[in-house]
Amino acid sequence: MMSLIARGLLGLYGWKVVGVIPEGLKRCVLIGAPHTSNWDFPVTILAGFALKMKVRWLGKDSLFNGVPGLFCQVTGGIPIDRSGAKDTVNQVVGVFKNHEKIFLTLSPEGTRGKTEFWRSGFYHIAKGAQVPILLGFVDYKHKVAGIGKVFAPAGNLLDDMKEIREFYSTV
Repeated sequence: MMSLIARGLLGLYGWKVVGVIPEGLKRCVLIGAPHTSNWDFPVTILAGFALKMKVRWLGKDSLFNGVPGLFCQVTGGIPIDRSGAKDTVNQVVGVFKNHEKIFLTLSPEGTRGKTEFWRSGFYHIAKGAQVPILLGFVDYKHKVAGIGKVFAPAGNLLDDMKEIREFYSTV
């Protein structure tokens, strides 16, 4: 039912959702790229519902207090401690250890804007948690959101990032 509602809401605004969850995929780092607008969040959450996958996302732990915290939890938020010199990659790898099924979306840009280079945290999280990377996208030019291929990090960061970026070259 949520899938139909999400597709309907996106359709009202001219959006289409494409892709299917690969059979047997239960845990992955889901790249949400490019991350260029505040609208990425609602489009991504609705696209996740449309694809029948509960997308999870990370937020600083202070967001999870009171009424805003309830909203964060309902929409799939996972609090993360960003105070001081915390090892965020290992914190997030720990999140995977506590979930049998999780599609954790991360923005490789690390900001809402076009960047020349991506941060590599998503890659190190996937390697540390021993999960694949699912290539998701929000294409504003064509009003299409969805998921593409599953990518298994081979261990060579530069070569792997080149292949991942190639997928996004037309989005």
